[in-house]
Amino acid sequence: MPGCLSALLPSRSSRRAAAPAAHRRAEEIAQAQEHTLHACCGSFALLDTDEKRASDDDDVPPAYPLTGVLDQLSSTIKAKVDALSGELRDLSLKMWDLHEVRWEERKTHDLFVEYLSHRDGWKVTPHAFGVETAFSAEFVHQSGSGAKGDKVPTIGFQSELDALPGIGHACGHNLIAISGVAAALSVAEALEKHDVSGRVILLGTPAEEGGGGKINLLQAGAYKDMDACLMVHPSPFDNVARMLAVVPIYVSFEGVPAHAGAVPWEGKNALDAGVLSYMSISALRQQIKTDCRVHGILQGTDWAPNVIPDNCKLEYNVRAPTAKAVEELAGRVEKCFEAASLATSCKVKIERGAVYADVANSTTLTTAYRQYMKSEYDLKVDSGVWEASTDFGNITYELPGIHALYQIPLGDPHKNGNHTKGFADAAKTPEAHEATLKAATGIAVIGAKVLVDKEFRDETWKAWKEARKDK
Repeated sequence: MPGCLSALLPSRSSRRAAAPAAHRRAEEIAQAQEHTLHACCGSFALLDTDEKRASDDDDVPPAYPLTGVLDQLSSTIKAKVDALSGELRDLSLKMWDLHEVRWEERKTHDLFVEYLSHRDGWKVTPHAFGVETAFSAEFVHQSGSGAKGDKVPTIGFQSELDALPGIGHACGHNLIAISGVAAALSVAEALEKHDVSGRVILLGTPAEEGGGGKINLLQAGAYKDMDACLMVHPSPFDNVARMLAVVPIYVSFEGVPAHAGAVPWEGKNALDAGVLSYMSISALRQQIKTDCRVHGILQGTDWAPNVIPDNCKLEYNVRAPTAKAVEELAGRVEKCFEAASLATSCKVKIERGAVYADVANSTTLTTAYRQYMKSEYDLKVDSGVWEASTDFGNITYELPGIHALYQIPLGDPHKNGNHTKGFADAAKTPEAHEATLKAATGIAVIGAKVLVDKEFRDETWKAWKEARKDK
């Protein structure tokens, strides 16, 4: 939701209705561009919770065991990522210069489709799953020792494609895009070289910044065959964190205009309805839990001090630790709008956008990633809760996944965090590129383990299903 999320855009739907179907008309997409982006991605500040404080004191994870075929795969993966560095750097900088916003990533889409189409063994699908600016790339290797037609395990990676209006790649999606390419190509190389059965899927995902592109792809079946899906995201810190669920609420009050001095009693004040809503929600915050967030804006058109306002619109983002909790809190917030409508006799229209579910990282994948990054790069990757949100959360509700945050050099991280010009500038530096390759190698090695280690794969699913019982 509003933090970073069908047909094309599930960003608005009828009150309490399901998300829109997967194919949206072009004019609907254009209209959706008017909505604010901060609804989904939000701030990348770490919540000061007991969980976070405890994670800071965690023992350093033990060395990650690379034995047998996984050791061979890991060596090949690292070598391939290093070999691709120059090409990936070129892709990253070209994408940084394009900085196309949600649903308009056409040139970025074409850039990656063109690059991947020249790779032997890859099946590349542009405009995948009915989404104009999404792509899919698939590689399958069947071991010579395996029976023809045997189902092979499947791993998925992500390349996010969109930028932010005005400040470009201030969330580093140019780095996320090449991390997905690096992971996918390196795992494919390793499978073929060492004759290991497996399938690799790379999805180019549009509109994470407030459009919920991955939700569209999820509804269209893009993730249904994956055993796990892994991605990394640049940030001020190295962290594999839970992220909040979020839902946007769009409200419109309709009143009756009147001369504010001569006959104010003939009017119905929509601005009053908006202000009452704002104040009621401010009072509500006293009664909500400390790990929840409610924030919004109020606006109108053609207001004048001597005219009773006949219109007022509000946009709110409601965040909570889980999708269930955010639905419950959104219901409480909506009552504030309904009460204001009753008090002022103004008509009210309430619409919810699609819910970005909380990111529920797989504990099995998280542990393996943290261990590998410590063992290979001496990087301590923390865990905790972050107040940002992303449409990848919806993926973690459907299958085991990991959304790992990795640090890029920012100078002062408090001034140059995600969604700032400073972060956009940092996202094109050689240092950020090198950090990205390390993180991409990490998820590639863990993805390879999912493919070759059935016991690990089964344990990953078992732990995920157990965790889902509480959702």
